[in-house]
Amino acid sequence: MENQPSGRRAFIKKTGLLGIGIMVARFPVWGSSVFATGYPKHNIPAEKNIDPRWIAGLYQRATATTYKKSRNELRYIGMPVGGLHAGTVYVGGDGRLWLWQIYNETFEGAQEGIEPKIVNWNDGTTVRKIRPRDGSAYIEPAIADNKRILDQGFALKTTVAGKTIIKELNADHWDEVVFTGSYPVADVVYTSKDFPLEVRLKVYSPFIPLDAEKSALPATILRVQVLNNSTKALPVDLIGWMENGVNKLSGKPGSGSKTNTVSFGAASVDIVSGFTTTDANLSNASDHGSMCFTYHGNGGKANPALDPWPVETVDFNPLKTLEAKVDGDEKLVGGISVSQLLAPGKTMQADYSISRHFNNVNPKLKKLVKDAEQGYYYASRFKDARAVSDFIKTNFNELTNSTELWSNTWNSSTLPHWFLERTFLNIGTLATANTYRFASGRFWSWEGVGACAGTCTHVWQYAHAMARIFPSLERDLRERVDLGIGFDKDTGAIIFRGENETRPAIDGQAGTILRFYREHQMNRDNAFLKTNWAKIKLAVQFMLAQDKNGDGMTDTPMENTLDAVWEGEIAWIVGLCIAAASAAQAIATEVGDTGFAALCKAYVEKGRNNMERELFNGEYFIHRPDAVQGRKKLGSYNTCHIDQVYGQSWAFQVGLPRVLDEKKTRSALRALWKYNFTMDVGPYIKTHIGGRPYALSGEGGMVMNTNPHNEEAPFGEDVSWQLGYFHECMSGFEHQVAAHMMAEGMHEESLILTNRIHDRYHAAKRNPYNEIECSDHYARAMASYGTYLSACGFSYHGPKGIIGFGPKWNKDNFAAAFTAAEGWGSYRQKLQGAAQVHQLQLKYGTLRLNEIRLEKIAKLDPKRVKVNLMGKNINAVIAGKGAQLNIMLAQEITIQKDQTLEISIS
Repeated sequence: MENQPSGRRAFIKKTGLLGIGIMVARFPVWGSSVFATGYPKHNIPAEKNIDPRWIAGLYQRATATTYKKSRNELRYIGMPVGGLHAGTVYVGGDGRLWLWQIYNETFEGAQEGIEPKIVNWNDGTTVRKIRPRDGSAYIEPAIADNKRILDQGFALKTTVAGKTIIKELNADHWDEVVFTGSYPVADVVYTSKDFPLEVRLKVYSPFIPLDAEKSALPATILRVQVLNNSTKALPVDLIGWMENGVNKLSGKPGSGSKTNTVSFGAASVDIVSGFTTTDANLSNASDHGSMCFTYHGNGGKANPALDPWPVETVDFNPLKTLEAKVDGDEKLVGGISVSQLLAPGKTMQADYSISRHFNNVNPKLKKLVKDAEQGYYYASRFKDARAVSDFIKTNFNELTNSTELWSNTWNSSTLPHWFLERTFLNIGTLATANTYRFASGRFWSWEGVGACAGTCTHVWQYAHAMARIFPSLERDLRERVDLGIGFDKDTGAIIFRGENETRPAIDGQAGTILRFYREHQMNRDNAFLKTNWAKIKLAVQFMLAQDKNGDGMTDTPMENTLDAVWEGEIAWIVGLCIAAASAAQAIATEVGDTGFAALCKAYVEKGRNNMERELFNGEYFIHRPDAVQGRKKLGSYNTCHIDQVYGQSWAFQVGLPRVLDEKKTRSALRALWKYNFTMDVGPYIKTHIGGRPYALSGEGGMVMNTNPHNEEAPFGEDVSWQLGYFHECMSGFEHQVAAHMMAEGMHEESLILTNRIHDRYHAAKRNPYNEIECSDHYARAMASYGTYLSACGFSYHGPKGIIGFGPKWNKDNFAAAFTAAEGWGSYRQKLQGAAQVHQLQLKYGTLRLNEIRLEKIAKLDPKRVKVNLMGKNINAVIAGKGAQLNIMLAQEITIQKDQTLEISIS
């Protein structure tokens, strides 16, 4: 995370953070009040006074979250629907596409965020100017109607009682529009009281977990369904249109021509959009490329230039004109229509897609990342937008069916709909201008859209979603960057921003070691470990060496995610390194390096014992100052810090043994709940000035760092700009705590915290699909998937063929989706009389198993187990202690797509 302007590092080096007056001028976002004498009193109530009935409601399955026109909830909605790593295309609350951040403009210091603007915010004492990287979109969210760069939409025409009626799929044309969006599929329904047709629009880009290729198409699919609710057959004409967006920003009068060309396939119609010019500047412009608007079906009629315009004046049954051309700065809109006499109670369906291809990478990005010089990965697969469309045509059934199969599998869980939505939707960050995949195949990202370069290790290590949904991307990132471009082969240091930095970050180093173990677990075999063990070992040795006094507690001052170099022994960093050493022990054991495994084990034991003895204050874990420096520099010291037991949180995510005492850890989490969580941050942020606006008055959340015992100068003597972080609610950190609370059995607190984030991003207030930290669609927020995994009690080790589940509630009747190395599907468990029945239904790919780890839910002690795969009995025995039931298969099995493995324990 970085809030500061570019050049901050050099500035800090020169000033040593001593010139407070200069610092205030340099970083006005924090405001002079940060440097006031005296520290405000802690004012978060220990008793939360939450209505038990409201809490009970959080556990209910309920229904999917809907946003309605009638409640004024549509204008901020922007779900990414443009494919992974291909810019940002949003679908809005009324189904129209908007934003179109596809022109390679996004860049730090110029085009940050989804709407680069500075807004004013009254923080309780002063009015401050908030930049995009500081949360301007949280204060004033982008409004869809203000960002419709390209004209796109649908309209239908019918005749009722002799009267011709035209309605656009636009909120203004209907009595009610209802948006339901469970990522990756948006579902919009349009109805009017006195109108006989009801319309449903589904919008998404192909999204298939484990298939990073087919999920990364620069394209959007739009499925329109029209239902005749009347008692008579009605003529229905449906038209879709798309503006030629090529050279939209750079086109000038007389500089070239926008062109639309129609072509007909066996069961499709295309309108291919381009721009012809002899001007090299325009052909090399970042918005030069191609687009393709396609109807997938028979009977489509196309017009490359709808004129006159708007749609109310358009012929819905255009002639088959094949080409249209306009001057470079003029608007060119093509349309494709279909017609049907629709019988009563029947539905007509029309499938469209919009593909795009803009491969002129921002020149600044080429200077920042050498891999960018050859363009984007999708352009190495497809020569233009027409080729993308052709691929969709050829694979249309697979792409749409698999996407909707995943959506249905995910949503068929017994977990609450709101919980499923909030824990998964942040994976949409991969389908925004925050992430790129270059022609070399390399994945690269900002921290938030256009802000803070280099796929930062100390941010991305919080983000669990991509590793579980697209594990091949994470493995490649580990090998290509963390053990490649960003790896110091002499020391084992992992540079925390690849080639965009020169230093390691201690939390990024430890977190990446844990990620090595996770990526190994999400692989089918040991190839990842065998190939990379020598470098992984060196990276671990570098981390272990940062414990200078040999007590198992890292004490080397080094960069961390709060953008400061803290002195002393810091609970969250010490614990994270202990967890990383535990992961290293597991890795070393698997590769047969018993000596190194023993070394790591000794580090874990010594570090754990010392951390629990020296850094636990009887209630929570603290930061012990350096013996020489004392509290001269910024730190968390005796305060209550959100990440204090983060290492144990990580350990749960990858199935490691406990790295911290359960009683002390739960005490620390209860302290965070008591001192840092509030149902209304208003009183706190009004008195504790300096944080960025990621939660406002009337909204709940967990504050980063609080001073519950009201010490003077609680964060050290040298007050620096990073202190502002402590007063914020940053959702990525909150999701990390929620995941940990869930894993520790504190599911009530976990649900409340997650729900408060969900409420902060309700569509009545801002975009539900854009969790903001340092700029929009912040990568750390993908920590939310960890809360889902914890709720399922999910564990997995692909090479060993082990999978496990231990849901935190609804144990008698539970269902949820899962992903593994080579397949995904649905897990179910149910209590049937005295027996408990568990099922693994595979929906996609394959799943290789040797062992299934379950929990006892029946009252009687289990004596018998029956394992059946599609009618074939599999020999198995029960192992484990207490409530743990490990089903050991006599021989390895592989579950295929559409097969079900059933386990009955009685």
